[in-house]
Amino acid sequence: MTVVDVRPRRRVLAWLGWAGLAPVTLLVVVRVTGLDDGNVLALPMAGLPLVAVGTVLVAVVLGVLRLRAAWLAAVLALVQVVVIMPRFVATGGEAGPVRLRVGTVNSLVGRVDARALVELVRTQRLDVLAVQELPSAGVRALAAAGIDSVLPHQELRPEADTSLYSRLPLSAGGLLAAPTEWPQTVARVEVGGRSIQFVGVHTFWPVGDPVRWARDLDSLRSVAGRDVVMLGDFNATLDHASFRRLLSAGMVDTHAELGRGWAPTWPADGWAPPVVELDHVLHGAGLTGVSVAEHSLGGTDHRMVVAELALA
Repeated sequence: MTVVDVRPRRRVLAWLGWAGLAPVTLLVVVRVTGLDDGNVLALPMAGLPLVAVGTVLVAVVLGVLRLRAAWLAAVLALVQVVVIMPRFVATGGEAGPVRLRVGTVNSLVGRVDARALVELVRTQRLDVLAVQELPSAGVRALAAAGIDSVLPHQELRPEADTSLYSRLPLSAGGLLAAPTEWPQTVARVEVGGRSIQFVGVHTFWPVGDPVRWARDLDSLRSVAGRDVVMLGDFNATLDHASFRRLLSAGMVDTHAELGRGWAPTWPADGWAPPVVELDHVLHGAGLTGVSVAEHSLGGTDHRMVVAELALA
C-alpha cells in the first residue's frame, strides 16, 4: 500500500490562498477608506462587485479545504457584502403624478446606430435625451434618422462633446460654468410648475488621468441641487470615492435608489456582457426614481440608460 503525503500540496494551496487574498485585502481597505480618490487605485475599484463574488467563492473553496486563509476570505467577503448590499435595497420615496422619461447614451464619437437610437427614443417615449461623444457628423446622422420629429427642442454642442434633445421646450441652455475637462452641456425644462435643470455629463476617464477625472466629478458638485438631473457617462461607479462624494452633495443614483445597484453598461460591443456601470441618471431630492433600464444599441460600446423620474 502506497502512502501519499498530501502536506506539500496543502502548503502550496495555502500559499496560493494567502497570495490571492493579498490584492483583495488591499482593494477592500482602499474601498473602505476612500484611498482611490484621484489616483490609479480607481482603476481596479471599478470591478469591486465582481471581486466580491469571487471572494465569496474563494472563501467557500478554502473552507472546504479547511485552510486557515478561509477566515480572511470570509472576513473580506463579509466587508464587501456590507459595502455593496445597500445598493440592492430599494429606497425610493412616493412618486408623484408628474413624470419625466429621460435617457443617456455615449455614441462612441457618433458611431451609434442613429436609426436604432431614434426608434428607441420613440418607443420609450423619452422627454429628454443626453448624447455624449456626439460630433457634428453624429448630429447630422441623428437629424437624418428623424430625431427632430420626436425631440424637436435641442441644445446642440458638438464642439463640447455632449448634446441635449428634448420633447419639451428648453431654456437657459449652454455650458456648465465649472472647470471640467470637457464642457458639460446644460439646459432647463419647465414641467409641473417647476424648472428642472439637466446636465449632460461626460467626465474624463481615470485611465487617462485619474487626477483630472476626480476633478471633473468634484466640479459637478457645484450644480447639485433639489431640481437637478445629471445624466451621462460619469466614467465612475458607486465604489469610487469621487463619485460617492458627488452623491453626498445631494444627488441620488436612480439605479441604487430602485435596488438595481449593479447594472453594467460598459463595454457593450464585444462577445462578453458588460461588467462596469459607468452610465448613470442622478437626480436631486425634488425627484424620485420610478423605473430604470438599460438598452443595447449597435455602433457604441455603452449601453443606453433610460429612467422614469417623478416630481416629488
